[in-house]
Amino acid sequence: MNFQKVTLALIVLFSGVSVAISEVTENDIRQALDKNKFVHPYLYFSEEDKPEILERIKTDPEAHDIMARLLAEANRFLYTPIEEDIPVEQKHPRYWSDGKHDSFVSKCRRGSETLAFVYQMTGEQKYADKAFEFLDALCDMQLWCYRAHEFPIIYSRVWPWNVDDDQVVFNYDIRTGDMARELGLVYDWLYPALDKHQRNRIRGALLAKAITLVRGNWDYHWWASSYRCNWCGIGLSGLGVASLALLNEDPELVDVIAESYNRMGRMFDELGVDGGWQEGRSYWAYGMRSCIFFMDSLNRLTNKKFNLFEHPRVAHNPASFALYGFTGYFGDGSGGVVGSPHLLNKMIDETKDGEAAWYRNNMLSAGNDIFDILWPRSDVKPKEPVQKSKHFRTIDWVVMRSDFENPETVTIATKAGWNDDPHHGHLDCGQIILNWQDQAFLMDLGSGRYFYDEKYFDEARWTYPQASSAGHNLVFVNGELQISAKYKDEPWQEGIGGKVLEFRPGKDHDYTLMDPTHAYPNKELKGWRRHIILEKPVITVILDEVKSARGAEIETRFHSECGTDMKERYALLKGKNGTMALIPVVDEDFTLRPGKHPYLPVRKDASFQWIQYFGTVLHAQNEITNVVTIILSVTDDNEAEKIAASAQKSVDNSGNLMLSFKKDSSTYRYVFDKQKDGLVLKK
Repeated sequence: MNFQKVTLALIVLFSGVSVAISEVTENDIRQALDKNKFVHPYLYFSEEDKPEILERIKTDPEAHDIMARLLAEANRFLYTPIEEDIPVEQKHPRYWSDGKHDSFVSKCRRGSETLAFVYQMTGEQKYADKAFEFLDALCDMQLWCYRAHEFPIIYSRVWPWNVDDDQVVFNYDIRTGDMARELGLVYDWLYPALDKHQRNRIRGALLAKAITLVRGNWDYHWWASSYRCNWCGIGLSGLGVASLALLNEDPELVDVIAESYNRMGRMFDELGVDGGWQEGRSYWAYGMRSCIFFMDSLNRLTNKKFNLFEHPRVAHNPASFALYGFTGYFGDGSGGVVGSPHLLNKMIDETKDGEAAWYRNNMLSAGNDIFDILWPRSDVKPKEPVQKSKHFRTIDWVVMRSDFENPETVTIATKAGWNDDPHHGHLDCGQIILNWQDQAFLMDLGSGRYFYDEKYFDEARWTYPQASSAGHNLVFVNGELQISAKYKDEPWQEGIGGKVLEFRPGKDHDYTLMDPTHAYPNKELKGWRRHIILEKPVITVILDEVKSARGAEIETRFHSECGTDMKERYALLKGKNGTMALIPVVDEDFTLRPGKHPYLPVRKDASFQWIQYFGTVLHAQNEITNVVTIILSVTDDNEAEKIAASAQKSVDNSGNLMLSFKKDSSTYRYVFDKQKDGLVLKK
């Protein structure tokens, strides 16, 4: 099967938008390249551009501070000894590592790039000479791969979407891509200061350890067609930048540039219509940051004839996922601030997007990188979105909030979507995260709170509490867990997951309705619709409609990073700066039951730990059970008791459900109309 053709056809069929960036040939690239620009340095600036850069360093305080730090680092690097032998990397570094190999490689990468840039800005040969010493050490490495990404460990991984199960070649990974890109730009910057032997030392390494590993062998590298994985963009950018850097000596490398361009375009096709990226926000940020180096250099050298910044999925939402997805700690990704300042600077400059400018100015710190000098802050006028909530439709994530920055307001992140990302996804269809006062009152266990170990990317990941549905804030019937659409060496299962059926943002409250039924085997859980209301600014109401056999045990489970004090009728979640009450409202007798997950990662230095949770547990009296959970701030136990006593739920003869409760001097009422497939909040 030609997966690429199928992928493109599906994009056209289901998105309603044709692929906007047409595929190119190597001849197209060859004709578009401006030969007059190929005098080193040329990738990101030329000799003619340097006066402007130097003036920026002199007059712009941010650029001035960055350059002052770079000079200090460069002067230190001048006298930093370089080990004669590269420290050996442990065979199983995710089980145990002393870190010496990675530290050495990082030092050489940082040293060579810093010294090369300082050479370009000062013209002093001593910086170029020392930069080459660091480069020479990197050229001495057998492979630029992480050991954890070589055959003994990575072979048993469950492969992501659009990747065949039979994968055996593992000599080019994300570190290879990063190093190919870095050595390519350093080659470009150092070129005038090097002799032929030194140039060929770097050129030979770029060819042998990166370019020729993939050139003509694209289909042997799993990441090269994994268009929903950030590895794809990282690997492609490394190949593209390195090939552009070597184009004077090796003009035939235009085929690698064309292939990198085409495949990167296919990767961007997989960005959501609202900018969402299924792997998560931190993986989006890493992937896009890598991509822009190739995008910018190719754009520059072809006089904007091949401009991937114009891809509609990039141009229309350059930072929407970073901004609106804030708090979305889903999968292995981060819910915090993501994206380096220079990534945002470049995206804003190319797209002129005001919301991206607002995110960069309000959420990110000052620049601290070479490329914050080369790509300074844009003068695009920042524009704070009027509507703060967002449904990322392609990946079915929803974030509901009334303010981006005020910690006294609640932010809800929830998701449906498909359980079809065995690389970084979790079995978390229906998950809800609640942040208030800079703390997760309902939390996700993943997202950097635990680390990758020896087996995390194998099928065993589904037994880890942070990746299994067991470790998420979901509904369980007789303990039945969610399933993955893909297991090792087994065919893909279509339709495993759920959908957001309705997203209704509003001034006073936001409402989300989803159906995660088909994330489960459906032997015990026969149906599940989850309704979430954010009554702005701080009240959350969850209604779970659960279909099961009579007598089945139903649990709505919650994990919190706050202290939990369980009472008979409610739980108090005690945070650093406030307390919330979690109040179940059900017709059946229920208990608040504590639980805990055992967790012992496959690492030499790991310690056993328990991960705490609790759940509202009851037994179904009917085929459909409605479980309401109210979560709101309280001053003390007495207030929580009064709110719990005021809560009332009833169902009329037509099946419509009414809910009410009192807080302070206000009464909150919600009506859910009975429709064909279940309840829906009345407008």
